[in-house]
Amino acid sequence: MKLDLVVPRTSLFVVPRHTNTRRPAACPRDPEDTKTSWIPRTSRGTTRVERTAAGRQEFMSRRTTRCLFLSFISLFLTLPIQAATPILNIYAWAGEIPDPVLRQFEKETGIKINFSTYENNEIMFAKIRATKNTGYDVLVPSGYFVDRMSKQQLLLKLDKTKLPNWKHLNPLFLHPTFDPNNDFSVPFLWSMTGIVYNQTDYTANSIKKWADLWGPRFYNKLMLLDDSREVFGVALLTLGYSINDRNPEHIKQAFLKLKELMQNVKVFSTDTVVSILIDEDATVGMAWNGDAYKASSDNPNIKFIYPEEGFLISSDNFSILVNAPHKDQAYAFLNFMLRPDIAKEVAMFSRYPIANLSAQKLLPESMRNNPMIYPSKEIMQRGQFPMNLDDKTLALYEKYWEELKMSG
Repeated sequence: MKLDLVVPRTSLFVVPRHTNTRRPAACPRDPEDTKTSWIPRTSRGTTRVERTAAGRQEFMSRRTTRCLFLSFISLFLTLPIQAATPILNIYAWAGEIPDPVLRQFEKETGIKINFSTYENNEIMFAKIRATKNTGYDVLVPSGYFVDRMSKQQLLLKLDKTKLPNWKHLNPLFLHPTFDPNNDFSVPFLWSMTGIVYNQTDYTANSIKKWADLWGPRFYNKLMLLDDSREVFGVALLTLGYSINDRNPEHIKQAFLKLKELMQNVKVFSTDTVVSILIDEDATVGMAWNGDAYKASSDNPNIKFIYPEEGFLISSDNFSILVNAPHKDQAYAFLNFMLRPDIAKEVAMFSRYPIANLSAQKLLPESMRNNPMIYPSKEIMQRGQFPMNLDDKTLALYEKYWEELKMSG
């Protein structure tokens, strides 16, 4: 789901509307008003007094000026109520941050959040790069896009003194290869890509490797992630190469290998994986472990394995744009998300493993000790983190990816 960002605009001279509008009290009388010329006038035995024309004109001019001044002051005093409302603009993956968490942040801080989502890193990156001032403050890029965007000077170097809750992070996710000193990223969620299957159709030991998916029994049955790096990573691992291979010949071999797989592919998806698995529209394929775990909560027949050849480990991270218009609010949000109680709520909602060690200890045992979410160190050693690639290599991947999708 995509939401277009709408940033409220407050005009300096817009009078706020109130449901109970009252007229301002009459302007106070100036003592000088009594110093006008008076003419006694007798009628029916009584005496009336009235102003001369010159005195009346002087009175009205002074009174009008004073009323206008007081009206302007009254209007000016109402403006901070609207103009001072702090704002934060977030651009993030759909389905990672629960709405109640956003509302809690607004309630605790008084900061108004405008929240937009994207379906993949490529969409996010293209939008940020195309517009000099997007108005966004906080992003949630995956690891290799942190590397890519920081090298293009799109991300703000973090001041960790403004993030006292940094201490809750798991040391395993600090100093990643894509951001060695965590200068531009705050670890948030992470995931691993493996093979998901429905045990009503396949037995536990019938699928062990990525290479098994090329078998004829999977004709028109596979679900693949709609992500070029993920899919090419599978082919490269099957061929015995690194997921970060830059050799054009190896990438071509991966493309040809994937063309052989296309007859087995039923659907590409990233944002509807959970519903596809629950509804059994596809009963075998590749998926992120968090989505597989979430689907298994509704359909216990869903199982997940980490292939023998290896797998991709991805991480989503909070970053602040270098030209963010609301940097203080962005720091407040990042520190809020690092709170153990908040990170726990995110984990319970997203069903993805979290990089917050203090929050992990607060999770139910059934989730904290589930190998689908938190695999052993031995299994983790088979994983590889995708790294940023040069533009020429990325262009080659994109060219083959388009050809692959068209061939299906």
